Amino acid sequence: MAVSRQKRTPDPSDGQRPPGRPRSEQSRQAILRSTLKLIRRASFAQLSIEAIAADAGVGKATVYRWWPNKGALVVDAFASSTEEELRFPDSGSVYRDMALQMNQFLAVLHSSRGRIVKAVIAAGQSDAKLLEEFRNRLLRPRRQGAYRTLRRGIERGELPEKLDLDLVLDILYGAMYMRFLVRHDELSEGYINEVCRLVLDGAAAAATPSGPLLGKRKSQRRAGDGWQSHAANN
Repeated sequence: MAVSRQKRTPDPSDGQRPPGRPRSEQSRQAILRSTLKLIRRASFAQLSIEAIAADAGVGKATVYRWWPNKGALVVDAFASSTEEELRFPDSGSVYRDMALQMNQFLAVLHSSRGRIVKAVIAAGQSDAKLLEEFRNRLLRPRRQGAYRTLRRGIERGELPEKLDLDLVLDILYGAMYMRFLVRHDELSEGYINEVCRLVLDGAAAAATPSGPLLGKRKSQRRAGDGWQSHAANN
């Protein structure tokens, strides 16, 4: 007797998986895309999990499977969309690395995604949980990359060993956020470059002028990496 053969559907329990991206990951990516799309049209307060789920074609339970609240979802959506753009380069110059990354962030702020940053910061003034999500899911991971960049600068002798990394980063990025949110003056690439020079030159000037740092910075300036130090001229 001939035996009828049917194509067996892989059973997840036997370790096999159908080809392609898992369905759950497809849903997660759809939720992130819908969040980015909807937050560009409405304020954070107006945005709802129900609207995001409907736009992504999933149920609310699917959304809550990955994110505990709307704030975490919005911050993750923004972070995932900028992950590659906001990486810190390693060019051999702390000035160039910081300036490049900050100008990449500037481009994001000037894009339609800049509205998301404004919405989160504005809503966070009355929503402590949202600000906590913003710090934990976006700022802290980026901060780790910035720490590594500054520490490489210290190892190369561009910056003094006893440098307050948090203070330097607060001044650098605080200057960006000030003009981005208050809009009292232009937030431009030239402004970012000048802030980097001013802050990093000031940090470098804390080292002994006659020490190896000065010679290192002079050679970098001659090499044309954009480092301009007032301290080296004194």
